[in-house]
Amino acid sequence: MLQKSPAPPPSTAEPDIAAVLRQGGSSHRLRRSLYLVAVVIVALAGGSAWWWLHSSAATVAYITQPVTRGPLTVTVTATGTVEPTNEVQVSSELSGTIASVAVDYNDTVKKGQPLAMLKTDKLEANVELAKATLDARQADVTQAQASADEAAAAFKRAKELIAKGVASQESYDAAKAANDRAVAAVAGAIANREIAQANLDISQQDLAKACICSPVDGVVLDRAVEVGQTVASSLQAPVLFTLADDLTKMQAEVDIDEADVGKVAQGDRANFTVEAFGDRTFPATISQIRYLPATVEGVVTYKAILTVDNADLALRPGMTATADIVVDQVEDALQVPNAALRYAPPVAQQSRGNSAGLIGLLMPRRPSRQASEPAAANGNRSVVWVLREGKPVRVPVTTGASDGTHTVIVEGALKVDDRVIVASHTTS
Repeated sequence: MLQKSPAPPPSTAEPDIAAVLRQGGSSHRLRRSLYLVAVVIVALAGGSAWWWLHSSAATVAYITQPVTRGPLTVTVTATGTVEPTNEVQVSSELSGTIASVAVDYNDTVKKGQPLAMLKTDKLEANVELAKATLDARQADVTQAQASADEAAAAFKRAKELIAKGVASQESYDAAKAANDRAVAAVAGAIANREIAQANLDISQQDLAKACICSPVDGVVLDRAVEVGQTVASSLQAPVLFTLADDLTKMQAEVDIDEADVGKVAQGDRANFTVEAFGDRTFPATISQIRYLPATVEGVVTYKAILTVDNADLALRPGMTATADIVVDQVEDALQVPNAALRYAPPVAQQSRGNSAGLIGLLMPRRPSRQASEPAAANGNRSVVWVLREGKPVRVPVTTGASDGTHTVIVEGALKVDDRVIVASHTTS
């Protein structure tokens, strides 16, 4: 009887059909993903190439200015006020009541001219008292001198008698003492007379000081006194008049910043303007630069004195002056605008010119410092860009003095009318 043999168990070495099918599906999805990534990369590259081709059509427009030749003046600007060369404040040395005022504002006065007068009643009485005292002291001197003459004669006789032996020593000593006292009395009387004379001089001087007189030739700037006003000079002498010594000679006191004070020197020329005469400049000369600093809100300045001729009396004390002090002057030199020394070509243009292929388009090389920024000054070394045949050309130069707008070119491959680039912009 035939028996059906059992089916053999499946071998573990045979591949699982389902697993193979699943693996085949995963590989297919991976390939699809790779295809998609490749398409995206190609699209990006194409877009970048399209952008570069279209952007390369954009042009750079340059703004230029010519290189010039001529004089250049370097100045330092400072502000201050116009003041009289010598301003005098007149006070009273005595206390009293003002009896009269002889001058007013803007009056021209001469040295010794009365400006005001104090009442002199008491002062005149003091002078008379001093004169009487002096007369009394003079009488005392006369009386003492007479007594001295009498004592001297008695002493002379006593000496003669003592020499003959007919007078006693006691009478001689008494005569000598009387003579000495008489001589001393004369000396005392003379001293008292000198004191009386000194008191008279003081009283007369006080009477003279009742006249408040001008100490200088000048102009009355201020008057702070009226008739009947009481002047008390015991503690602090009040200022009654302010005089300007000579308004035809004025000075401008200007403040120079500490950064500029090393550039200016005594004797430098200057010009300044005042708001009252905006279209007129006044020539001046630095006569003094003071060492004393002034600090206002952290800014340190130094006072400079500019002397100016004011023969027409146009300038008045207190006017605000804006001065330009000449610190350097070049008569004839090659010059470029300061903007040309600050200019550098656009970074993007430099980067595009140095790119290479697709990688260069996607990741442009970092521009060098020299291309993207103005060259750092090495001493007086700098760089300008000159437009030659429509292209910017880098030209190293050595710079000199600058007035803030133009700079002197001491050395460099530049000539008059070269067009230096001061700015640029991109156009489509």
